[in-house]
Amino acid sequence: MIMDAVSPMWKNMGKSPLWGLFKSPREIFKKDELGIEIAQIALPAALALTADPIASLVDTAFIGHIGPVELAAVGVAIAIFNQASKVAIFPLVSITTSFVAEEDAKTNSKGEEYQNIEMVDKQSAVDNEKEEMIPKSGIHHTSPFLTSKEMNSGGVNKRHISSASSALIIGGALGLIQALILICTAKPLLSFMGVQSDSPMLKPALRYLTLRSLGAPAVLLSLAMQGVFRGLKDTKTPLYATLVGDVANIILDPIFIFVFGFGVSGAAIAHVISQYLITLILLVRLMKEVNLLPPTVKELQLSRFLKNGSLLLFRVIAATFCVTLAASLASKQGSTSMAAFQICLQVWLATSLLADGLAVAGQAILANAFARNDYEKVTATASRVLQLGLILGLILSIVVAIILQFSSTLFTKDVNVLRLLQLGIPFVAVTQPINSLAFVFDGLNYGASDFAYSAYSMVSIAVLSIVCLFVLSSSNGFVGIWFALSIFMSLRAVAGFLRIGTRTGPWIFLRGGLTPVG
Repeated sequence: MIMDAVSPMWKNMGKSPLWGLFKSPREIFKKDELGIEIAQIALPAALALTADPIASLVDTAFIGHIGPVELAAVGVAIAIFNQASKVAIFPLVSITTSFVAEEDAKTNSKGEEYQNIEMVDKQSAVDNEKEEMIPKSGIHHTSPFLTSKEMNSGGVNKRHISSASSALIIGGALGLIQALILICTAKPLLSFMGVQSDSPMLKPALRYLTLRSLGAPAVLLSLAMQGVFRGLKDTKTPLYATLVGDVANIILDPIFIFVFGFGVSGAAIAHVISQYLITLILLVRLMKEVNLLPPTVKELQLSRFLKNGSLLLFRVIAATFCVTLAASLASKQGSTSMAAFQICLQVWLATSLLADGLAVAGQAILANAFARNDYEKVTATASRVLQLGLILGLILSIVVAIILQFSSTLFTKDVNVLRLLQLGIPFVAVTQPINSLAFVFDGLNYGASDFAYSAYSMVSIAVLSIVCLFVLSSSNGFVGIWFALSIFMSLRAVAGFLRIGTRTGPWIFLRGGLTPVG
């Protein structure tokens, strides 16, 4: 489709895409329709993302009162479970959000088109003074589309989005597979992580990991449904479900751990119950909104999910490997270096959750706009979320610098660790704007269904970053590691800029008169 009109934004973006993205800074916090839409998606998403880490901290505090051995054991078990989940969760949620947003937009546009045709037909019938008019509901029952929702046999309005069904099928299957693998290989995995057969940590770690693995199907299903709700631009429902589940976990922890005397097993049981509670809440709410039974198996488009999911899987592995390698190199430099690195890394990663909220908003809105060929909204949304991401990063840069500078002793009293922390703080603080832009660009890429570019660019970036990690860590130690990680995030931001700057792939429309294929 060739654009009929070109607005000033189009002209600016066409001449200089990068400059166009950061024009009109006074409109960043404008409370217009787009600004409100971004806020309504981003804020609940960010709160939901931060709720789990907070609940995990409370969980850890309860386990810490059992004993240091149990705390260490649970720490290793959680690390294994989280790494196994991350490989499946990230691609599934990202793919689901984009596909659901696209499908919902197409359903809406077809419904609106059908309504317009119906209104013309009725007006024509009146003009011709035909008394025997078509019944108001006659066409509705035979049409496959009704505005943005479909009428089911029970007379309740529901969206018909086959991507939602696909996400639940894949999420449930991945959850079962993950549970079986973790339960069957728990002991070898713990041994690989350094918990040997003669270690006092083995029994509590084995119990916790085995029981926690029973919740894997719930974790994958709940996150698949969160992806569906994000695609529908509803991040309040996942926030509500997450808060209820986390509160239940916090309440059940002391009951199962201390009152019933189950110890680490009680902590695992409480967590599993909370995950199934979240899944149940989301499923009940989703069933009211979406018809989860597609007419045919072909409509599920499982091959499309698996193809794009595989691309993002490579991306996740590449990104995770870089961070894991950095931790490994810090560990090899000694316990002091590792302790300082871990504190900096946790702050570095925690602040990214706020930028992820903007990324979710950008992804959902862009996927919907691209599906409707609404390139005006694509450019407006990309511009707004990138500007907000930059402002957020600058604010976080100042906040992180102040907090880490004056509260380092809250993390440790060790003089040597504090000395290294002072070297790492500038990197953590200064890279905040870069990190925010990198994460927002990820959301824009996913919203444009540019999964191939996201995967291939990340693999290339990972290769360069790995070389930098080895070279800089060997020559500059702790500082070299953080310098290499800063390069890693900078390259991610540059990759996002290049895609839009070169006006290729889904951004080819910026050249004017051209639209993306597919």
